[in-house]
Amino acid sequence: MNLFFFALVAIAFGVTAVRELSWIPGSGDSPMTALTNGMVEAANGSVTLSIGMIGVMALFLGLMKVAEEGGLLAILARLIRPLMVRLFPDVPAEHPAMGAMILNLSANALGLGNAATPFGIRAMKELDRLNPMPGTATNAMALFLAINTSSVTLVPTSVIALRASAGSADPAAILSTTLFATFFSTSVAILAAKFLQRFFPMTAPVPAGGGFAPADGVESPSPLVDAGGYPVWVSTAALLLLIALIPVTILFGRAISPWVLPGLMLGMLSFGFARGVRVYEVFVEGAREGFEVGVRIIPYLVAILVAVGMFRSSGALGYLTGLVGPWTAAIGLPADALTMAVLRPLSGSGAQGYLASLLQNPAIGPDGYIGMLTSTLQGSSETTFYILAVYYGAIRIRQVRHTLAAALIGDLAGVIAAVAICSWLYAS
Repeated sequence: MNLFFFALVAIAFGVTAVRELSWIPGSGDSPMTALTNGMVEAANGSVTLSIGMIGVMALFLGLMKVAEEGGLLAILARLIRPLMVRLFPDVPAEHPAMGAMILNLSANALGLGNAATPFGIRAMKELDRLNPMPGTATNAMALFLAINTSSVTLVPTSVIALRASAGSADPAAILSTTLFATFFSTSVAILAAKFLQRFFPMTAPVPAGGGFAPADGVESPSPLVDAGGYPVWVSTAALLLLIALIPVTILFGRAISPWVLPGLMLGMLSFGFARGVRVYEVFVEGAREGFEVGVRIIPYLVAILVAVGMFRSSGALGYLTGLVGPWTAAIGLPADALTMAVLRPLSGSGAQGYLASLLQNPAIGPDGYIGMLTSTLQGSSETTFYILAVYYGAIRIRQVRHTLAAALIGDLAGVIAAVAICSWLYAS
């Protein structure tokens, strides 16, 4: 992240300096003025974004606290233990981190980004309790974020809504392409994280007996008793139930979506109340943690969003896509789609705004090849650098090890898969 952060700022300044030398006074704001304005707007926007997130984090971390006290996270963790223990062998099966990760991945899969972020931050805080080297990312953290940034998406609700507003004849047509791209990108991200971790070893603190012990693969003692998972048939039934919800969500998504978040709050509070949890006091305690996390991530967001804002304001993004676009167009990734592919890991709001402008453009439209490809790119990927800044910032991780490399490899795999499936189905 140090190198990437510096590179973004240096490239932005260099490109702007070259443009400034050829700028003609009187022809609008100078490039350096535009860069300065972009920096200030990004800094202000990052704080505004953080403040806006505080309420959401307080709400969902309060609900998470109630769910944890009632034992819901342990139940969820045991349901999919067969998969999770293989993906995260260094996290005890009954640890609260398992349940929090499951809720995060489930919210992401259903397109509930507002709920996914607080759940993910809670998962990171629990994973940090198992961290033998605070400030350095563990293998479990790197893998969890690689999965997040590759975006396990079953129903890209926000993109479907954008396509519907743009007059698409079939707004949900991207479900198949998104599922294909996100499955491919997530699989590659997992393999990349597992492969790269051997080249970025962690060394645990000196044990009592002397010497050094590698932290990779070492299971920290869990404060909970590992009661084992449910029988295989129970886990299988739960997975089939989740899969069965997908077509229901597709068919009745518009009718169901207004009920999801209120239903989630009532369901978690009802579960806690039924299990004897003092739901008000516990909710307030969790909400307090959410407020503290929201304040803590502000410096990290300022750093990454200012660097990204400079990169965009300098014109470097436009130069990059203009230079590479003719080459990528030959393989099914035209300049408009290339801009989306580059912008998506950098800026979520920027990518969404850009997608909306493309879908509303009569020359492109939502149902043509470019409209389908950019919609698939938006629905099957995440804002990589934002996720790394927020999740690692919440627990003050400075050494991210192989996380960024694994996440970017997953992003690239998602772009390749999106181009492949959309070229096969929609290219004329």
